[in-house]
Amino acid sequence: MFAIPLGRIADIYGLKKIFTYGVLVFTIASFLSAISPNIHFLIMARCLQGVGSAMILVTGMAIITSTFSLSERSKVIGINITFIYIGMAIGPVIGGLFTQYLGWRSLFCLMLPLGTLILLLTLWKLKEVEWAACKGENFDKIGSIIFSISLLLILWGFSMITIILGILMVFMGIIGSILFIYYELKIEHPVLDMKLFFHNKMFAFANLSTLISFTGTFAVVFLLSLYLQHIKGLSPISSGILLGISTIFMAIMSTISGKLSERYDPPKIASIGMMIITLSLFMFIFLDKNTCTLYLLLGLILMGIGSGTFNSPNTNAIMSSVEPRYYGVAAATSSTMRITGQSLSMGITILIFSIYIGTTKFTPSNYPELMTSIKIIFVISTIMGFGAIFASLARN
Repeated sequence: MFAIPLGRIADIYGLKKIFTYGVLVFTIASFLSAISPNIHFLIMARCLQGVGSAMILVTGMAIITSTFSLSERSKVIGINITFIYIGMAIGPVIGGLFTQYLGWRSLFCLMLPLGTLILLLTLWKLKEVEWAACKGENFDKIGSIIFSISLLLILWGFSMITIILGILMVFMGIIGSILFIYYELKIEHPVLDMKLFFHNKMFAFANLSTLISFTGTFAVVFLLSLYLQHIKGLSPISSGILLGISTIFMAIMSTISGKLSERYDPPKIASIGMMIITLSLFMFIFLDKNTCTLYLLLGLILMGIGSGTFNSPNTNAIMSSVEPRYYGVAAATSSTMRITGQSLSMGITILIFSIYIGTTKFTPSNYPELMTSIKIIFVISTIMGFGAIFASLARN
């Protein structure tokens, strides 16, 4: 909800300033989460943590893009995304250990020294430049409100798409999005310049391929964890280790694809990555209770290689397709597309599960229906993968 409005605020008031405030807000929210007396307080603290996260996400990539030249940018973005994947790989492990031995509150306490360290490093190392390419321009409050409410309705509604209220919320969110586009085209300083989509093919199709790819792939780990534990009978720890292999290859390939983007056309490299992802999704369609572990492992490795090859060049294409005055909004748009795709991916999964399984727990009696649901979702994901390939190629 807050990514794009905060991206615009960062472009007006300074990337470093908003990044610093973001780290501060996130750290304070982590402390409040750690001392939460009840679930309602915890949810409110987590909402505040989300705002801080948005401030960090939209400015971090924009600062990297502003700091490094075009010749170095691909490699640096690749390194950045590699560390994101490393965090994704070790986060659940650290989280599990801390929760098991020190309790869930310790996870939020861990953020306090880390947040303080990042804050000190920011104040120490980022003092020369502020990066405020749109200084003096007005902030579009009305457009920001329309955008945030519309996105909230779509994502919240899609999470309960199986009931009438969910469908109604999605419909209202779509109407709000149309109103937002119309309003943004009419004002002088929009929160999101829609001309970036209508007149910048690289920006438009790179973001579209991000949306489609995450819609098709985000639920993969969730589906495979169900498959491994319920159909194959593996323990949660064994399933986690097996699924973690994909993340390792993502991290390795992100750095490699970042370097390749310096020598070759980033959109073409991203398209090759999307082709590999789609191949892995197609392989998962044929999973059943007799599938050998080697076949699944090959699919996971291909998924990791494809994701690592796609994300770095695609992010570089988005950030390099706009002027410096749009860096904050460009990073925010990319993040919003990713998060929206993730939410839609789980929404599709919930919808298919509700059709074939209903609201009952997973038991051996409904394992055939679970397997059918997983296959259908992978068919849908593969179709989306093909769509993302063409969206990725279309920008050229």
